[in-house]
Order: sequence, then C-alpha cells, then structure tokens
Amino acid sequence: MSRSLLFEIGCEEIPSGALYAAVEQLKGSAIEALRTARLGYEELDTYGSPRRLVLFVHGLAEMREDVSERVKGPSVSAAFDASGAPTKAAEGFARSRGVEVAALETVESPEGAYVWAVVEREGGPASEVLPRILSDLAGGIEWPKSMRWGSGESRFSRPVRWLTALFGDDVVPVRFAGLEAGRVTQGHRFMTSGAFSVASAGQYRAIAREALFMYDQEDRARRIREAVISAAAAAGGTAVMREKTFAEVVNLVEWPSVVVGRFDEGFLQVPREILETAMESHQRYFPVQGPDGWLTNAFIVVHNGDPKLDAVITAGHERVIRARLADASFFYREDLKTPLEERVARLGAIVFQERLGTLGDKVARMEALASRMADLAGLDPAESAAALRAAHLAKADLISHVVVEFPALQGLMGRYYALASGEETSVADAIVEHYLPRFAGDTLPASRAGQVVSVADKLDTMVGMFAVGMPPTGSADPYALRRGALGILGILMDGGLALSLDEAIDAALAGYGGALPDLDPERVGAEVKEFIVGRLQVVLRDRGGAYDTVDAVLSAAADDPADALARCRTLQAARDSDPETFADLATAFKRARNLSQPALGTEADTSLMGEAESCLARALDAAEERIAPLMAAGEYSGVVGELAALRAPVDAFFDGVLVMDADEALRLNRLRLLNRLVRAFDAFADVSRLAR
Repeated sequence: MSRSLLFEIGCEEIPSGALYAAVEQLKGSAIEALRTARLGYEELDTYGSPRRLVLFVHGLAEMREDVSERVKGPSVSAAFDASGAPTKAAEGFARSRGVEVAALETVESPEGAYVWAVVEREGGPASEVLPRILSDLAGGIEWPKSMRWGSGESRFSRPVRWLTALFGDDVVPVRFAGLEAGRVTQGHRFMTSGAFSVASAGQYRAIAREALFMYDQEDRARRIREAVISAAAAAGGTAVMREKTFAEVVNLVEWPSVVVGRFDEGFLQVPREILETAMESHQRYFPVQGPDGWLTNAFIVVHNGDPKLDAVITAGHERVIRARLADASFFYREDLKTPLEERVARLGAIVFQERLGTLGDKVARMEALASRMADLAGLDPAESAAALRAAHLAKADLISHVVVEFPALQGLMGRYYALASGEETSVADAIVEHYLPRFAGDTLPASRAGQVVSVADKLDTMVGMFAVGMPPTGSADPYALRRGALGILGILMDGGLALSLDEAIDAALAGYGGALPDLDPERVGAEVKEFIVGRLQVVLRDRGGAYDTVDAVLSAAADDPADALARCRTLQAARDSDPETFADLATAFKRARNLSQPALGTEADTSLMGEAESCLARALDAAEERIAPLMAAGEYSGVVGELAALRAPVDAFFDGVLVMDADEALRLNRLRLLNRLVRAFDAFADVSRLAR
C-alpha cells in the first residue's frame, strides 16, 4: 500500500537565487533520506515559490522494507572454548545483535573460521519515521545567508510561518522552528483571505489554484514567458529577455501577471545599454525592441498583484522607471562633459591594491606591457598604436558617473566616451574588448589591439598578486585570477594572438621592478607559469585530450598554448587511430629515455655500429631531415607519422644490441644514439609519458 506525501515549508519571501539552490538541495536530501529509511516510492519532486518550499512524493510506501543483515562476529576460537561451550565473547556478540547464541552461524573463510549473526529487522510503519525525516530535511538546507527569529534557535533563509505535512489524508506531526505541521496552507498574500485547508496530499494542486499560488517553478516560467512574449507583440515589438533576469523574475512572483508600461521617448537618446541595465538589473523589467532592432519606450513588468489593479500598478512602475532613467540620463550627459583623457589623471587617487599601488600605476604598467606584447606578437604600427592608446584609456571610465551607478557597464561606457572624445574607433573597440572574455564561453576580443590590452590587464594583475603572496586559495579568488588565466588562454588558443607565455610573463614582471624592491622575478615567474599551465591542462583535457597525451605535449610545448592545442589534437587522433603502435612506441621510448645520458651528446661513431644500430641511425637521419620542415610549418600529422615510423628500427635496436655493453666504447656510442632518438621525439612531445 502507498500514499502521496506533501510537505510544505511556508515562510517570508526567499531570495530568488537561494530558492533555486534550495529546491535542488531538498530533492537530493529527500531521496537520500527515504533510501536510508527504506521507504520506496514512485516519484519524488520538489518545488519552490517565493513563500514556500514543497516536497511531493507520489506512491510512498506505507511500510518500511524489512531487512536481513549478516554481521561478522569474533573468530570461532574466541567464541567457543575447547569443549564447544560459548565464551563471553560469543554471548556478548549475540546479545548486541539481539539474537540467541544458538542462532550464530559458523563460516569458513581464507582468514579462518568466524561466527556470524543473521539480524532480521522489520520495517515498521512509515508514519513512525516521517516526522523526524521531514524535520531534518527542513533544518538541513544550507543557505548562502540564514537567519534566526523570535526566541528559537532554528535557522532558515527567512522566518518560517507555517508547515503543512500530509501523508495521504493524515497529518504528519512535523516540528520545526517552533511550529507543528498541520493541514493548513496560506494562499496569495494580496488576493486571498489567507488560510486554506488541504484535505489530502492529492488535493494540493487544486488548492493551489484556488489559493492563487503557483508552486511549480517550471509552470510559472512557462506562464511568464508566454505572457511576456504576447505582451511585447501587442506593444509592437519583441521582449529583450536575458536568461539571468528571467530566472530571477520567475522566483519573485507566485501568481504572475504582466503589464506593459511606457517611458518618455526622450530617454531613447541615452545608449540602450544604460536603459536596459536600469530596467533589468534595478527593476527586473523586460525592455521591448521594435522590428528594426532599436529599443522602444515600452517595457514589460511581471508583478504579483491583483490583475484588477493593473492600471494602478502600471502607473506606479512608470513613475519608478521615470526617476531611474532621469538619473541615468543626467549621469550620461554629465560624463560627456569631461573628455576621457582628463579622467586618466584621477586614477592615481584610487587604490588598486595596497602593495601594488593605484589604478594609475596599473595603467602605466598596462601601457608598457601592451607596447612590449604588441612587438612580441608582431602587430602592425596601426594596431600597436591602438593597443597603446587603449591601454592608456582602458580604466578611465571607472570614475564616470554611469559606471559608478552601473558597474556592469565598465568598458562599454569607455567606448562611448572614447568616441565622444574623438578617439579612433579601433581604440574605442579595444577599450570595451579588454574586459573580454568575462566568463567561460564569452566572446573573445575581435581586434589585435583588444587582445593585447586584455592579456596585459589580466597578466599584470596575476603577476602582481603572485608577487605579493596572494594567489588563489581554495575557493577564494577575489581578483578572479583563474578566470583571467582562462581568458588569456582563450585569446592565445582561439583568438589567434601569437605570444610566448615566458616572454609575456617576463615583460609583466618588469613592470613591478621599481614598485616591489624585494621581488624575486625567477620565483614569481615560475609560479605564474605553473598556474597558467595548470589551467591549460584542464582546457586541453576538456577539448578531448587524454591526461597522458596532455602531459606528453605540455612537456615540450607549454610555452605556446595554441601550439600545444594543435599538437595535442594531432597526437590524440593518432593514438585513437592506432593505439597499439603508440603504446609500443611509448614503452620503447621510456626505455630509451631511462638509459639516455644527455651529457654525452648525440654524435655517434658509425664505424662502431652493427646492423641494428646502423638501421636506427639511418632511420633517424631520414626522420630528422623530414621532421624539421614539418615542425617549422606546424604540420604535426606529418611529424607524428615520421615518429611512428621509427617503431620498427627502435624495436630492432633493443632486440639486437645490449646498450650497457661491457665495452665502454660500444656502450657510449649506443647511448649517444639513444640521446639522438630522445632529442627527435622531445622536439614534439615526451612520448614516455604515454600510458599503455
């Protein structure tokens, strides 16, 4: 027999982001709790709305499953004396397991003979354990921020106001936060009288409709999306629905209604990004754009009020957005009065980091670093000039009124202000691009100037933080160095910017020479390189490289991420197509590397060679001649083919000669030949790192 289980935790409005996480936590914890309690069920779901968390279990068994356990006890020699009578050890073990001594079983095993107890446990009614299970579930939810209220010690995201718990028709007497569960839930805060009695768990959905709350977040999301799309179409356009804003709105309402508001068309003279940020980030409105792609003066509001009061609600929101946009428009007009160049000097009054100086100091380092990297990357004069100017102006918008009010617009407003100040478009574009990529999968800088300034900004911060002993630790990464490293790698691997990590790090370290007199460039440079290469390992594995393929390649090409990617893809494809050849080659190469002695050099005397050595020497002659131009051209599939072709002569060499011969001349000559073999492989990858 089974019944449905309903558990609702009613509370004050829970923050949107925390609610999503709590719904998932509740589901995972409930699944584990019911498994531990040996309670079977057909289906388990969790839901959330601003004022409630809901657990609903379909077909929950009324009885816990019986269980039969076999428990190992003491050895037979310890459990029984010489006459076969049970000892105190046997009696104590039997008593602890609730069985008679006579019921103990003897089992032979490789370790010897031991006694075992078979323990039978009846399941018992589910109703006996559900109160404790549900109470533990409520108290076990972890919140980003929790609070206590009243005189109790319970913690929750917001004060808990009611508990509803039903197993079929029966109330489950759950106690939590000073409350005992009943069969009463609370309806919509504004549109109902409040309390609604739930006769049984199966009636909950019907009661929710009557009480005007949608507890299923997916149902709310579907209803909101359809309503917003319809409202935007009625307003003559389409809604700008960014998923982050949409997801937040879904958890701000229990019975969503949609209205369309309007603002003064004069505000459309302000850059649309400012208007959208004011509407989305501050008010959680959805802007509307027309068929031409331009923003209109309409906006969509999803509210939790009575639809009968839509006109009053719309007017209220129009008043709010009017004030918001008036402020934004004023800030923008004021910012335009000051050329971007004039703001640069004021950066010297803003601390970047206590030991690393001001933002002005950072900008000076970025300029020097961008100039050096432009030379290293081979930028043409126009690109180099744009990169240098963009580095100079990159942070100037941080002290503008708009960016202070809307920090998410940094860089973007720098572009607007640069163009308004008469800067070249290439400079303005590089200013906004230098913040890219902002997250995994984000757009990369499109221009070479933007790429150089982006790497300069990120690398300067990274080197500075390592220099003052503040690398990322655990989950703490206040300067987003991990994200910065991934951004640098993305630009070098996918953006096409050709830079050596070693040279770029050295150039960044040079910028701190005067500011940090105790700087150890060699140590810090090695730490930064290791940090970036650590991220590179993860990226290459995510892109399909086996762990040992990645290790083999990075042993030879860690300084050039784009080159490492090309080698990794080629080597992995070759291994996948002919695993046996590369497994055998790796084994032979490991042997060669272990025996090699680099100090001896690679000049082997052909007059001391037998057939097996001569065969390998001739194969190396041919391979080296063909590999050199292939390596220079980045034709790694050809390189791998040449290396794979060495398998036969390498095998013949090891089968035909004793490398560590007693004759010193023969031994040293063979070691020089192995040194040459190792050198040929090491130019591409350390094949010895490949597992069989």
